[in-house]
Amino acid sequence: MAHRTVLPRSRWNGLIIAVGILVVLAVVAVLGARWAARNDILPVSTPWGPDCSVWTGDGQVQLERDQARRATTAAAVQAQGDAAPIEAPDTGDIPDEVMEVLVHGPEEDAGPSLTCRSVKNPDLEVESDLEPSGLTPRGQHLKDGLEEHFSDLSLGGYVPGGYDTGHGEGSAHYDGRAIDIFYRPVNEDNRRAGWIMAHWLIAHAPDYEIDVVIFDDRIWSTYFPSLGWRHYEADPDNEILRHLDHVHVDVQRGQED
Repeated sequence: MAHRTVLPRSRWNGLIIAVGILVVLAVVAVLGARWAARNDILPVSTPWGPDCSVWTGDGQVQLERDQARRATTAAAVQAQGDAAPIEAPDTGDIPDEVMEVLVHGPEEDAGPSLTCRSVKNPDLEVESDLEPSGLTPRGQHLKDGLEEHFSDLSLGGYVPGGYDTGHGEGSAHYDGRAIDIFYRPVNEDNRRAGWIMAHWLIAHAPDYEIDVVIFDDRIWSTYFPSLGWRHYEADPDNEILRHLDHVHVDVQRGQED
C-alpha cells in the first residue's frame, strides 16, 4: 500500500501564514503605489511588471525599459530642437500623454514624472584607475553617453587626477564616479530641462551602471529600486546642496575582490 506524506499541522499553519503575508504585502504595494500616484504625484513602480512608469496627472502609465529609453531620448531631442546631436527614435507605441508630460512636464510643477526600477549589478568590480578626465571608466562611459545625446552641456564634478576635497564626506566625486550637470540660473525653464535630463538618466540607468541621481530636492537610487523619487533632505537655504542648479549622477562603485 502506498503511503501518503502528510505535513504536520504546524508546517501547514506556517505555509498558510507565509502565503498570507505575501498576499498582504502585494496588496499594500499596489494600494501604496496608487495612493502615492493620487496624492504625491511622484511616480512609483512595483517590484514586478514593467520596469518603468510615468505619472501623467491622471494616473500611472507603465512602460517597458526600451519604451522608456526611447521616450526620454525623444523628449530630450525635442527639447533641444535643432541643436540635438541625434535624431529622435520612433515613439509610435508611446501614449501621447506620456510624451507630453516628458517633454513639457506637469502643468503646475516641473517635478518628476518618470521612474524606473533598477538594481545594483553584482558582477561589477571596483575601478581604482582613473581616465585622464579624472573619472573611472564607468564614469567616463556615462560622460561619453551624455555628450552623444545632449549638446552644449555644462559638466563638472570631476578633474584630472581626481578630487580629494570640496565635497561631502563619502562623496562619489572623490572616487571619480560622479558627474554634475549644471542648469543655471535656477529658474523654471532650467528646472524643466534638468528633469528631462534626470528622466533620461533613470531610463538608461542599466546601460551606464547608474547608482544615484539627485535633483531638485529629489533623489533616486538603486538602494530602493521600487520607491522611485524620494524627498532629499538638505539645507533649505542652500541651492547647491539641494541640487537645484545641477543634476548629480554617480555610477556604481562595484564590489571588492
